[in-house]
Amino acid sequence: MSTLPTPEATLYSFRRCPYAMRARLALRYAGVAVQIVEVSLKAKPAEMLALSAKGTVPVLALKDRVIDESLEIMHWALEQHDPEDWRLTADPAAQAQMAALIAENDQVFKVHLNRYKYAERYPEAPMEHYRAQGEVFLARLDGLLQQRRYLLAGHPSLADMALLPFVRQFAHVDREWFAQTPYGALQGWLQGGLESELFGGIMVRAVG
Repeated sequence: MSTLPTPEATLYSFRRCPYAMRARLALRYAGVAVQIVEVSLKAKPAEMLALSAKGTVPVLALKDRVIDESLEIMHWALEQHDPEDWRLTADPAAQAQMAALIAENDQVFKVHLNRYKYAERYPEAPMEHYRAQGEVFLARLDGLLQQRRYLLAGHPSLADMALLPFVRQFAHVDREWFAQTPYGALQGWLQGGLESELFGGIMVRAVG
């Protein structure tokens, strides 16, 4: 992908954070020239905290503004360049479905994911209970993928890239369990996403 003339930008990121992953996916796809600063969550840099009091990654520092919400970073990146139409601009119904899927991921599925992954912190129910709650969303995604290779279109969209890091995290809590689930379409979608050149590019470890 060619690098486009864009504002100089710095992204404060954490390699394994799903929110930071999806921001990096959109920025790389859009060809935004960005310097990535890998943040230690135990020793957050003062310059990042000065930009965003939330103290969470990702934080994108542009010449004229700071964006500290991952989905907003994705939208900003696609406004710069969206060569494969991740925004599904010609299909308002798909755009509405995309917004609803991402909202369910961020507001509902992520809660179940956290409790499943860190079940020892939520002893009021067993891990399997939290997994079953999250599995409802997995089944819904698998249903969408029965119809096509990607969630909402014949090509990747913002929905695929916004959800991929979170489904990855859920699947990796217990890979053997995920591998034996009946969600073959979702398994294939996840595998394809993780093996893509785009995802591989955003997971390269910084040198030095």
